[in-house]
Amino acid sequence: MGRLLPARGPRGSGAGAFLSWRAHPLLFPFVGGAAGGAQRLRVPAANRAAWSERFSALDAELQQRRDGYGEAAQAHLTLLLVELSRLATDVVGDLRVRDEPLLADVFGFIDEHYRERISLREVARAVSLSPGHLTTLVRRRTGRTVLGWIAERRMAQARRLLVETDLSVEEVGRSVGYADAGYFVRSFRRTHGATPLGWRRAGRP
Repeated sequence: MGRLLPARGPRGSGAGAFLSWRAHPLLFPFVGGAAGGAQRLRVPAANRAAWSERFSALDAELQQRRDGYGEAAQAHLTLLLVELSRLATDVVGDLRVRDEPLLADVFGFIDEHYRERISLREVARAVSLSPGHLTTLVRRRTGRTVLGWIAERRMAQARRLLVETDLSVEEVGRSVGYADAGYFVRSFRRTHGATPLGWRRAGRP
């Protein structure tokens, strides 16, 4: 695997815009993680064929530009980024190593409770800060709000379940903390520019 360089593109600013590299907890390990801001990660030999297939599928979508290629390319890229992040160190542990104990505690709490109906106040209580103070600190360090991170953690799991399981959309939504299936579908579409079923179709070979 080659060197992983931090992206220099603009931050996403609208519905469906791609997440900022510097504001995504899955990608924290790739930002300034080693001298020169790069790390070397090795793909296990047993997984290399699957990686090659994903890169080929992404390339084919971008080259052929068939109907829906944008959604399909984004789905392939998201899955690649998730797999890439799994090769790196644990995000919460990595934040602690980087002397970011507050962010580590915040993301750790979210990761444990995102399937529940958690609020900003509950996260703030868990890290012994006021909701306003926590919001300011997290936004300053990551560019996003605590509630935004809760929603993103739920969506990250929803994306995985849609591609890797045959759970219904309602079951996926419920498993990631959305009791109302309609609200889950609207939230997913607002975030990704695609419906959950559209994402599932795009993310499967």
